[in-house]
Amino acid sequence: MIAIAIDDEPIALEIIKSHASKVPFVELKETFTDAFAAIGYLQQHQVDLIFLDIKMPDISGIDFLKSLNNPPMIIFTTAYTEHAVQSFELDAVDYLLKPFSLSRFLKACNKAHELHNLRNQKQETKIGYIFVKDGYEQIKVELDEILYVEASGNYTQIQLKDKLISSRITINDLADLLPKTDFIRCHRAFIVPKNKISKFDRSQIWIGEKIIPIGATYTGIQLN
Repeated sequence: MIAIAIDDEPIALEIIKSHASKVPFVELKETFTDAFAAIGYLQQHQVDLIFLDIKMPDISGIDFLKSLNNPPMIIFTTAYTEHAVQSFELDAVDYLLKPFSLSRFLKACNKAHELHNLRNQKQETKIGYIFVKDGYEQIKVELDEILYVEASGNYTQIQLKDKLISSRITINDLADLLPKTDFIRCHRAFIVPKNKISKFDRSQIWIGEKIIPIGATYTGIQLN
């Protein structure tokens, strides 16, 4: 994964540089004490991951992230805890509280690496299957076997014709993997394959005998 780091403290950047040098799948290309210089770099270079400080003098890490049209994965690095909830609402991969250890840094990088691999599976969806993590295994899921997908607590359940798969993948990440020409998000907790819909009305969808709600923010979706 190609990465950069943005922090107004040079010492913090040196720590990230040292930790990143020990992670074989992270290539830290550049570090920046000036967030606006980083914006210029991002306009010219492809980046998979940003280690991003939150408290910076000219622009906060939160506002910096909001300014990006197609942001890469973000791992926030900060000495403050009050922005943790907001960072995850912005789909940050992780939130590292300074001073963080190499082991904690590695854990965050592993999460980013796994998400990076999942996103790269989009090309595989063209041949009719994806892989999802089930426990310690990666399970091959044939797309035409999926009846519906349901978020359930910390898991996402994939109901197939003959079995149920429970994975720690988020429903948002799974939605990114599934081809949007064939699958549709009808509720914050449900994704359905269009060709399995037997009937629908304004508030619900039928997949055989299974009734699936249509969320209030999804009432305008096109099911055909």
